[in-house]
Formats: sequence, structure tokens, C-alpha cells
Amino acid sequence: MAPRKIIIDTDPGQDDAVAILLALASPEEIEVLGITCVAGNVPLALTTRNARIVCELAGRPDIKVFAGSDRPLKRDLITAEHVHGKTGLDGPVLSDPIMPLQEKHAVDFIIETLRSEPKGSVTLVPIGPLTNIATAFEQAPDVVGNVAEIVLMGGAYFQVGNITPAAEFNIHVDPEAAARVFGSGVPLVVMPLDVTHKALVTRARNDAFRAIKNRVGEAVAEMTDFFERFDREKYGSEGAPLHDPCTTAYLIRPELFSGRHINVEIETTSDLTLGMTVADWWRVTDRAPNALFIGDIDADGFFSLLTERLARL
Repeated sequence: MAPRKIIIDTDPGQDDAVAILLALASPEEIEVLGITCVAGNVPLALTTRNARIVCELAGRPDIKVFAGSDRPLKRDLITAEHVHGKTGLDGPVLSDPIMPLQEKHAVDFIIETLRSEPKGSVTLVPIGPLTNIATAFEQAPDVVGNVAEIVLMGGAYFQVGNITPAAEFNIHVDPEAAARVFGSGVPLVVMPLDVTHKALVTRARNDAFRAIKNRVGEAVAEMTDFFERFDREKYGSEGAPLHDPCTTAYLIRPELFSGRHINVEIETTSDLTLGMTVADWWRVTDRAPNALFIGDIDADGFFSLLTERLARL
């Protein structure tokens, strides 16, 4: 089977970096057409820098990286340096990137790619706020039907929120964009906190990254060492959840995940629950299902896959 063509839309972030590395280490299953960057975990100037650093870390300076939206559709930007550090990739010492940033805007790249590739052949993988994807759909409604699938990290139901009591960060940063994407009619696979909080980097799993004994394994271990301090303190968990790599792992090994096809709506008006993913998990409404909302993961299988693939780089 030919590898699945994808565009990764991202705001790196340590866990975004691991998601990108996993994709680049899996050419049999995934062909990365490009990486589009959005403001989120840190401002856009840093997310574009970080995406290129990760490509060079993977030995893939040929990957095209594009700068996209520097703010949400209707709101001021909220960032997460308190989690990811001032650079977004705090932890390892990583050199500034040499590879160039593409001149084309990320939204233009998404639109042009969806128009030029065969219909239904490109999967979008957003692992940050959904501003770029929503803007592309607004500017070029004709491309919406060309998308094979959107596999995204965002939202929560049983785990409620990680940036507000009700909302997960990626959705809360730009709820209007999320509402547009969730209402687009494109098939959605959603990796919420409910599943990503089961993908914990325990001490043994981080030791396995170090035991790879290449620069990538070392850097990932250092990233998660830094990243986990926040989650250990906040949740009392045994390690940091690796949120974003769940998306690329799903593309490689969907059997590692299980969920329900349900309706998910985005709250955009309430000050109390802004950005909440209102997931009809129990199917108590008559709203039509619009997303495969993932609820569980084979965590050992996930980390085995991740460790095996990072060792390739």
C-alpha cells in the first residue's frame, strides 16, 4: 500500500516535535508533503523555528516548512510557555535551523496542495490550534471535499480541560476555528486528553528513548524530562502525556486506538466553558455523528512503536 500523504499543521512544542519525528521515521506509512506552522504553544516565529529544528534533527532538511496564522481568527493569542518553556522546545540544546522557511503562506500551501493532489488523497494532521485549517476552508470552500480525513489532537470529555476547567488548550486558543473545522463535514479522528493522558512517558519509557543511543532518542528524552515536570506537579501522574504523537501513531497503527463515532460540538460563546468540546459520548442527543472520538490506547504498543521508529533516525 502506498504511504498516506499528509500535511502536519503544528505549533511545536515538545510533543509536537515527537509527532513530527514519528512521521518522518515512518516513510512506508506516511509521506509528509509539508509542515505548516501556526501560533499556539509559542508565537509563530518560534513555531516555524522549532519545526525546522525538528526536521534537521531527523536528518530531513528537504521537508518544506511554511509560516501560517500568527493569531486566532477572532481572539488574542494565548500561549503555553509555562508548559513548554520560553522556546517551546526547552530541554535539549538544539542548534538554530539552517534550512529555509518557505516564502509561501501556509494557508496557500494547504489550498494549493488539496487542489493539485488527487481528491481524497491528502490527510490533514493538525496538532495545534485549528486556525490555518479553518482559514483554508473559508478562503477555498472547494478544497473541503478534497480532504481524505483530518486526524487532530484536541479537546477532552472525561478529562475536562487543561487550560480552563472545561477546555483543552488547542481548541481553547481558537474555538471559532475549531467550530468551523468540526462543522466542515470532513471525516474527523479526534485525539482528546481522554486518550493522550493514557500515553504517559514513565521513567522506563524515557530510559528506552535514551537507550536508542542516537541524537534523536537523546533529544526526545531531554524534551520529555523537561515537559513532565509540569504534568507531574499538576496531575500527580507518573510521567508526561505525549499528546500529539497519538495522531501520527494512529496513521501508522490505528489498531492501537479505540473510540466512538459521535457528535462533537465546540462552545464559542460561553465565558465559563469557551472552547469546550461538547462530546455526545453517550449518544443522548439526535445530533449527527461527525467525529471518531478516541477514548483508549494500547500504551505499551504505542511506546514500542515510537521507540522502534525513533531508532531509525
